[in-house]
Amino acid sequence: MGLLHLAAGLDGDPGPDAVLLAERGGLDFVTLTGDDPLGLLALTTRIGLVSDAAPGPAHGRAGVRIEEPGLSGRTADAAVRVTEVAFDQGDLQLAARYADVVLVRAAGRAQAGAVREELRREAAAAGRDPDALRVLASLRIDLGGGEHAAEPGHGGGGPRHTAHGPLYRGGPVDLAELIARWHAEGVTDGFHVTPVEPRRDLERFVNGTVALLQHRGLFRTFYPGGTLREHLGLPYPAPTVSHFMERLIT
Repeated sequence: MGLLHLAAGLDGDPGPDAVLLAERGGLDFVTLTGDDPLGLLALTTRIGLVSDAAPGPAHGRAGVRIEEPGLSGRTADAAVRVTEVAFDQGDLQLAARYADVVLVRAAGRAQAGAVREELRREAAAAGRDPDALRVLASLRIDLGGGEHAAEPGHGGGGPRHTAHGPLYRGGPVDLAELIARWHAEGVTDGFHVTPVEPRRDLERFVNGTVALLQHRGLFRTFYPGGTLREHLGLPYPAPTVSHFMERLIT
């Protein structure tokens, strides 16, 4: 399966410091709520930036978050499309057909693995290479307990289900164990974590959890290239007529 892929969701207005911290940790990308990534692209050099705004063709580090995979709107042909799915067959089929990265809210390894396999089957049925699809477990994290072990029901077999999605509450060490275990069992290509307290939890995630995963050789210590597709190991789509037309008019 290769190395882990890690990303973070930065809700609200976390500020540039949070994005720079995520970049120092080597995360593949961050998702931003409603933000235009152009300003942050100028402040960062490697990390991918995924938002609701469609990126231009020149910004290889930008991606677009799509609510309905089949209705992706006008985006650059090479833009990475990220979507989050429920466990509905129709949603899975659309995500497998159109998305590059699928975020899955799974509270257990068995559920995460079943959804990943179904997405890969649907991608193959749609004529896509299943290996050109990244499936990340979506997880809210509360690392306010510092170095304490995960609270009962939040680690071990999986995080706790809540109304806002799966939640892990505990320390960065046990979180690293959870991430490593799920990846080793092949149930996910990585994790997309959303800090409950962005400044506190992102710092503990990067300097604690990510550092441990890097030390164990499970997560890279440098960016392999300069684009989001290179970070994720995704192929570039074949150029289309619309791609060439965009280059002519921009």
